[in-house]
Amino acid sequence: MTFTQIEALVKDLPRVERSTSFGAPALKVDGKMFACTPTHKSADPNSLAVRLDFPDRDAMIEDDPEVFYIREHYVDYACVLVRLDRIHKDALRDLLRAGYTYMAAQKPRVQRTRRKIR
Repeated sequence: MTFTQIEALVKDLPRVERSTSFGAPALKVDGKMFACTPTHKSADPNSLAVRLDFPDRDAMIEDDPEVFYIREHYVDYACVLVRLDRIHKDALRDLLRAGYTYMAAQKPRVQRTRRKIR
């Protein structure tokens, strides 16, 4: 599945934008990433990282470890890795919507400004 096909699954959601995260394709809501192509070498090829809270992530991995997984690098991040060649399109759509909802509910990111050095 291409990233364009993934993006099409959430085209009806408001405020979704295609962007990048660490140079890889990502989907964001209000500037907050909710899905991206994982860039760490530990992720399986043809995977997607989707932001979720930790209890939901753990339950998904326990229920279907052939589809959902986590690697050491991602353990401390509120996300799940999904093998795109093992998930049904409808299930992926539901997962993306869950990630969207999770991140849309998060507080806006604080924009840091640089102070001038005199």
